[in-house]
Amino acid sequence: MIKTLAGISPQIKQYLIITGNYWAFTLTDGALRMLVVLYFHQLGYSPVNIAMLFLFYEVFGVITNLLGGWLGARLGLNKTMNIGLAMQIIALMMLTVPADMLTVVYVMLAQALSGIAKDLNKMSAKSAIKLLVPKGNGDSNNNRLYQWVAILTGSKNALKGIGFFLGGVLLTTFGFKGAIQLMAVMLLTVWIGSLLSLKAELGKAKNKPKFTEIFSKSSSINLLSAARLFLFGARDVWFVVALPVFLATTFNWDHWWVGGFMASWVIGYGMVQSIAPRFTGSTPSPRSAAVWAGYLAVVPALIAIALHYQFYVQFSIIVGLLIFGGLFAINSSLHSYLIVNLASNDGVSMDVGFYYMANAMGRLIGTVLSGWVFQVYGLEMCLWISALFIVTSALIALKLKDTY
Repeated sequence: MIKTLAGISPQIKQYLIITGNYWAFTLTDGALRMLVVLYFHQLGYSPVNIAMLFLFYEVFGVITNLLGGWLGARLGLNKTMNIGLAMQIIALMMLTVPADMLTVVYVMLAQALSGIAKDLNKMSAKSAIKLLVPKGNGDSNNNRLYQWVAILTGSKNALKGIGFFLGGVLLTTFGFKGAIQLMAVMLLTVWIGSLLSLKAELGKAKNKPKFTEIFSKSSSINLLSAARLFLFGARDVWFVVALPVFLATTFNWDHWWVGGFMASWVIGYGMVQSIAPRFTGSTPSPRSAAVWAGYLAVVPALIAIALHYQFYVQFSIIVGLLIFGGLFAINSSLHSYLIVNLASNDGVSMDVGFYYMANAMGRLIGTVLSGWVFQVYGLEMCLWISALFIVTSALIALKLKDTY
């Protein structure tokens, strides 16, 4: 890896190493999520129980983002990224035990470790861009920053989609245990390369932040974080548990079809994220997040109406989900750029960590609601809650000032 990257600038080299780490981690994370959902649905677990398997994953994601930003500022982003990779390997190996040991509590603990790993990895990657993007002047620098963030975020989600598909394929081909072992070996190779390649002082704050400074004091970051919470809660309230179970039970799709469809959606979502600047403009203002959220809110409401009146249900869900994915991708990429741009340079991981703590809290709320609301009220209610959450996100984003 070091020889391959020898002819390029140090900043680009570090960016590529970080992106490679993030890509590899994301593949295993997406595959693991689909493996767990499909495998435990196959074993007869209810939607609520499947949602509970991810409860600690999301809970510890909230805690990790809050504390991880502080750790990144004190230790350096290279260390937090490598710790995240190592913890994911351990989490994967925990799931290779005999099937009778895979109780709900045990899997929740393994998922907790995976949640910590994932958010350490993501926080490190997103924070590092602020420090590595080549400096320019004014709008030129903001435009370049947006493009770098969009490429990293979009490519990550495209690979997460491939991971979803990979999870379905590996489960069918190798079984649950064999699939997990294969992913652990792949990630171990990446981790060793990362230990040898990442710059030691990346992201370490000049002034060591105190633990009491983990909460953001910026009103703009607090508002953007609250808007992010509802935005991602709106996605996961119907996407995490409700949708794959609905596809498997109502449409009688097998693992390949469910994994393939979810994968295609996330791949397309990631591709749109990568080109989001073409839709929003190269230097969007903070309040533009409200406008794009407003467009998005219409989609789940329309799908819910189609379900209620049984209007070409399969067509409505598939087409509606594709439109939702495109608009959500633009919203997500826009948000990711805004937080990196608004974050302070010294100890950037503190602001980014706080923001992604809100992101994780939204996922947690969405995941729990996805299982419970779907089991009690069905997919239609999940969609109405999604629309309500997006409207709330838009109203919060309206309070952001159009200044940087």
